Amino acid sequence: MAGLIVPRPIALVTTVDADGRVNAAPFSMFAMAGEDPPLVMISLDRRSGLQKDTAANIGTNGEFVVHLVDEAIAQQMHDCGFPHPPEIDELREVGLTAVPCAQVRPPRIAEAPVALECTLHERIETPTREIFLGLIWQLWARAGLVDQERWHVRLADYHPVGRFGASFYVTTRDRFALNAADAATPPARHTEIDSL
Repeated sequence: MAGLIVPRPIALVTTVDADGRVNAAPFSMFAMAGEDPPLVMISLDRRSGLQKDTAANIGTNGEFVVHLVDEAIAQQMHDCGFPHPPEIDELREVGLTAVPCAQVRPPRIAEAPVALECTLHERIETPTREIFLGLIWQLWARAGLVDQERWHVRLADYHPVGRFGASFYVTTRDRFALNAADAATPPARHTEIDSL
């Protein structure tokens, strides 16, 4: 499934532990889950039997910041995924800048194009995963990324990357549009039965 359901957006998540130490880690089991209320979902692997620092920190204080990842910070995002001991500040290690948030204790990343300040809305547990729904309290966007008169994203200036499995990523530069006229012509029907 992880190799087939691609590309996936990437959440670079910052949290803090009970001692105030910052943790940053990327997760591609991530999606927007709703707009009213505004919710995002991150799903954290627990197959090794050990809880990830991100999950432990959210469980401790119920706060986290989700950052969208673009081409400019893709390498630093990837490097944050390497196993680091809890005393290592991943942001400082990879050369990213932590700045204070408005609503939550974890910092946001100054270089990220988008940051979503979240509190825990709901936690779902499976035998291999911890799934967190985050309620967004504050959205930060890079200066100029959002047209604040029309409230549209300036897509020409936005270049997020997606996860394509393993250490492979994709860009979003090869774009195309489908208009209403194209939708008026129904697609050709398949006459054979697809097998699974």
